[in-house]
Amino acid sequence: MTASDPGPYETAYARPDGDATAARLAQTARRYGYDGLVIRTRETEFDADALRERYDVDVVPAVEVVADEPPSASGAVGNFRPDYPLVLVRGGTDALNRFAVEQDRVDVLAAPLSGEGGFNHVLAKAAATHGTRVEFDLGPALRESGGRRVRALKGLRKLREIVGHYDAPYVVSARPTSHLEVRSPRELVALGAELGFTEEWIRDGLAEWGRLAARNRERLSAEFISPGVRVDRCEEDDR
Repeated sequence: MTASDPGPYETAYARPDGDATAARLAQTARRYGYDGLVIRTRETEFDADALRERYDVDVVPAVEVVADEPPSASGAVGNFRPDYPLVLVRGGTDALNRFAVEQDRVDVLAAPLSGEGGFNHVLAKAAATHGTRVEFDLGPALRESGGRRVRALKGLRKLREIVGHYDAPYVVSARPTSHLEVRSPRELVALGAELGFTEEWIRDGLAEWGRLAARNRERLSAEFISPGVRVDRCEEDDR
């Protein structure tokens, strides 16, 4: 990680999908040491610039597409892609997991282990090819207990093995639905150590949200044409 890279970002659900406002989540994220916060609830109305100014934390609007099958997910991705810096697709089934990692338009496959679906080497290769980040959802490992927590830990270790083997891109989040569920980067690093993940690996996954946001904000800007090509306003003014 270079000096120009962002620090850790967390992603959270604000009202109505969560139990806290975007402002309360932003305030908590700053207090816990995050440089940025991704709000993954489309219905939430908030002024990202105002929150950024008030709490000194980069607030990123995002949309998480929740669909029953790939055709409906595809339509939603097409609708939201022009307007949001980050577009996620919630996985959990084999069909949705595969759809997400095979789409250049999708930034993140969210919660791939949340349902009955799995994640294998074929999906890891596709994620690496298309640049779709695979989310490591630490929420169940933090908030579940007993057998559910054991299964969550096992699933995360296996996912790490596959993603690491194929060098697929990834992000890390605890997916809080309330300011009370936000955990500091240090706490997530401690959980990662229990899983066998290095501190650098966890922090890199937290920072990846910021890198994605910066890249996509540039692509959404009026000056962007394609990677490496931008409109020169000086040339336009001289015409």
